[in-house]
Amino acid sequence: MPVQGEHYTLDQIGPLENLGQHNYRGVPGKRFIGDDLGLTGCEASLNRLPAGRGTPFVHAHKKNEELYIVLRGSGFFYVDGEEFPVCEGSMVRVAPNGARVITAGSEDLYFICIQAEANSLTQATLEDGYSVDVRASWMKD
Repeated sequence: MPVQGEHYTLDQIGPLENLGQHNYRGVPGKRFIGDDLGLTGCEASLNRLPAGRGTPFVHAHKKNEELYIVLRGSGFFYVDGEEFPVCEGSMVRVAPNGARVITAGSEDLYFICIQAEANSLTQATLEDGYSVDVRASWMKD
């Protein structure tokens, strides 16, 4: 159950291996987290594909680009007829109209998928972030 603060939401899914217990519309190992966390600017999902298995459909989007970040394992990614290997540390951005699908190789593949409306970012972190004059308990003077 998420913990709600004034300016944050904290949720815990446990070990990545537990993602296999989740199921989204018949897709095992997929958990969307936007509603759980109250996300307002993007959607995100945590994903586990068992070794040798892939997402069961190729898809594209009308408005949203997607960012795939591979956390563990390896596999292959398909975009618009091109196939390429992905592994821990791989990051793949796909434009809305890109036809995409991902599959695990010989080991389970764990990844995060973040989607947001293409061209909606109006500023980067350096333009949007600002310092606040407080310190966390672990920060030294």
